[in-house]
Amino acid sequence: MSTVKLYSRLLLLIYCATGVTALAYELLWMRMLSLMFGISIFGVVLTVAAFMAGLGAGSLVSARRAAVLSGRQALILLAILEAAIAVYAILLPGMMPFLDNGLLYLGSGLAISAWQSLQAVAVFLLLFPAAMAMGYAFPLALRAADKLQVSLGAMYGINALGGALGAMLPLLLLPNIGWRSSLWFVAIFGLLIAVLAGWLGRKIDKKSEQRVLSGDAQSLANAFRPPLLDLLAYAGIGAAALMLEVVWTRLFGMVLLRTEYVLAVLLLVYLCGIGLGSVLARRVRSPRQVKLWLGILPLLAALLAVSGQYALAPLSRWANQSEFPSLFSALLMQGGAVLILTLPVTLALGAWLPLLSRHFAASHAEDTTGGGWWYGANSLGAALGALLAGFVLIPWLGGAAALGFAAILLLICGMRWVADRRYWLALPVLLLLLWPVRQLPAVAKLLPEMAKTHDLSLYEDAVAVTHVVERENGQRLLLSDLQRMDASSEPTAVTVQKNQARLPLLLHPHPQSVLFLGLGTGITAAGSLPFANLERTAVELSQGAIDAAKHAFVPVNGGVSGQMRVLRDDARRFLRTDTAHYDVIVGDLFHPDMVGRANLLSLQQFSRARACLNKGGIFVQWLALNQFDVAMLKVVLRTFREAFFRNGGKSLVFIDGYRLALVGLNGAGLNGAGLNSAGLDSEQLFQRWQSMPEKMRNEASGGEGLWTWLGRYWGEIPDFAGMVPVQNEWSPVIEYALPRLRYADGVDGISMWRWLLSWRQDVPQAARELHVDAADFINFKRAWVASAFAVRLLMAELAGDDRQAVKWARLAMRANPLDRWPAFALADRMFMSLAGNLPPGMNRRQALVEILQLRPDHEAALRAMMQLELQAGHVKAAEDWRRKLAVVSPLAFDVRKR
Repeated sequence: MSTVKLYSRLLLLIYCATGVTALAYELLWMRMLSLMFGISIFGVVLTVAAFMAGLGAGSLVSARRAAVLSGRQALILLAILEAAIAVYAILLPGMMPFLDNGLLYLGSGLAISAWQSLQAVAVFLLLFPAAMAMGYAFPLALRAADKLQVSLGAMYGINALGGALGAMLPLLLLPNIGWRSSLWFVAIFGLLIAVLAGWLGRKIDKKSEQRVLSGDAQSLANAFRPPLLDLLAYAGIGAAALMLEVVWTRLFGMVLLRTEYVLAVLLLVYLCGIGLGSVLARRVRSPRQVKLWLGILPLLAALLAVSGQYALAPLSRWANQSEFPSLFSALLMQGGAVLILTLPVTLALGAWLPLLSRHFAASHAEDTTGGGWWYGANSLGAALGALLAGFVLIPWLGGAAALGFAAILLLICGMRWVADRRYWLALPVLLLLLWPVRQLPAVAKLLPEMAKTHDLSLYEDAVAVTHVVERENGQRLLLSDLQRMDASSEPTAVTVQKNQARLPLLLHPHPQSVLFLGLGTGITAAGSLPFANLERTAVELSQGAIDAAKHAFVPVNGGVSGQMRVLRDDARRFLRTDTAHYDVIVGDLFHPDMVGRANLLSLQQFSRARACLNKGGIFVQWLALNQFDVAMLKVVLRTFREAFFRNGGKSLVFIDGYRLALVGLNGAGLNGAGLNSAGLDSEQLFQRWQSMPEKMRNEASGGEGLWTWLGRYWGEIPDFAGMVPVQNEWSPVIEYALPRLRYADGVDGISMWRWLLSWRQDVPQAARELHVDAADFINFKRAWVASAFAVRLLMAELAGDDRQAVKWARLAMRANPLDRWPAFALADRMFMSLAGNLPPGMNRRQALVEILQLRPDHEAALRAMMQLELQAGHVKAAEDWRRKLAVVSPLAFDVRKR
């Protein structure tokens, strides 16, 4: 092998490795910026835009200067830049706290839009220098490639393929070594690349280098600059390409990989196509072939980009109906599906640069130095396209129409190099193809389990795609990015949501203010309405959710939006900037495995909530047990305990059905009123409870009474120190582990309950900690025992042992008839048995009456009684039952007044 060939291969290896580090840096910094921007697309768009703007500016500046350097000098300068980027990457985490605090100081009084604009400027200033250095390196690498006889297509393609590998690297590093260590790992790798590039630069024979004289520098640089209109057209193609990437991230991330892995997989697929397209374009050599392909590319890319929209609904149904044996198989198969849909488009995008470079070359060899101009213009256009897609097109037009806009722009800009006007006939074809898919498909077409629903409303912005859908029975659901967490008007879901507010308000002796971190349907906040003289505040980032609570869910939330202060803001930012303090703060349920949301379970977030509590205030964070395994639940429990215990507070656990409440008490001694050195004081809580009007007491507890709620006390969070890691914003743990549960065997519910039972405090100890008076001990004990039996009931249901489930339900009912969950378990089984044989000696009416004596709010039994009366012709009696049913389920179609 000749020396030149060996050095050319080494150059390709080096430039592939720079692609690896560039994308790894981008994703790691994007993870860092998600802490600033919360759970939205803002961080993605701004990181990509800052990167592309820096790459473009650096490439344009370097395109002129690289022309006067020898290959040897270009490689040495490239090595210096790579080393500088690595050092900057290492220093960046230390700069972030100062930037974060500075932004907090400057933006404390700003509205959310102004705050996000301030953050955007800061992000550009922060990431632009490193990205500009990366862009500056591209013409340098091309200059060295020119001397070593390596084509532009090979350099551009190998760098993009390296970027595809770099997109996956953080997914291997973050779950194992954390964010800071991952950044160090990539930076050290970057330093090794710099050393190798410097070595190669020194190895190139000086005698074979012909440096351009300084007097000819300007003429040489100008000779390689393409015409301005052509640069603008290619910038437009870059804008369209990044619009497509942002929209694909939104759409495919919504219907497929709804986890921290989504962006990396999409970038992998995107960059693979770009790299392969660039490499394959090297085979197109004759001017005639180049001209032909420059005419085909805009048609191919635009038409196929829109055509892919027709596959969105089938793809979503397939992903939701399929069972994947592991997370890896899910990533592989779903990523493969995205690859099939997007590869033809990305191949075309990757082929454009080498084809244009060859088209404009004086000879029919590729002009590698002029590639810097093309690359720079395309990257600057890409930065503008990312910003337009994220902040203008998606909020104004929606994701589907934004994709159509990108396709039209791609076609128009690509036609710059097409002389045959007949190609313009593709534009009306494109518009006709776009029209049926200009909007997102209905939820019924996207999710198989929602097949019998229709969309009531759709609100799309950079935060989320928010749907309100209505089932065939009239019940409504709130979906955020096609996900839900009991955000429904179904009676059981309404109870669950209201319970999230009931528990902390019942545990506080004199609540006067409450803050809800998340509004959703507004039903959780509605649980606070029975508590008099209460100032309510809700923080919600999604405007779609705010609108839904204000309109679609009023029948089940009591119009709570009009009785509270609703702020559109990010919960993390609000807790850091709000100067008010609250007696109660409620953290709503959410999907912790979705992108960025596990930050809400971090030590920093729990500490912010504690800092916003009044002395003796209560913070409750609700968790759904079916989303955690024991190991990850331990992480959250220890993190919560650390946030409160280290500040003299208490960290307790209550359980309501399948939902676990982390209860944090902010310090001890609220003037002797409800909290003492041991935490809660049930005697004083009961005195406050007794002072409430009877109707309000019933509504405040959901008809279960105070003792039922106190009986759900589990105990103080154990000390897991030394055995369990803490969820830190800068060292994430759970978001990379939880997605595996979805695709493995799922959560082992029985093992989870056994572990929880292993450290539940016994009745005497629980009574002491809650300061239960001796006269009330029997009431507390019965409620505590009933909750223990209810857990056995849940375990029997998970095991499929219906006989044992009925046994535990009856025992729980005997201990505490007011406990909702065992009573409903029995009532549901009694009602389902009516489909077979009736109980001996009973007719259907008598059986229904017995069920309603057990649970007067049993929806199915109430409906069955109404139908019985209608069949018997008893209109007045049927109307009475309809009114009772309307109280329980006001949105059901058969009870709405026509």
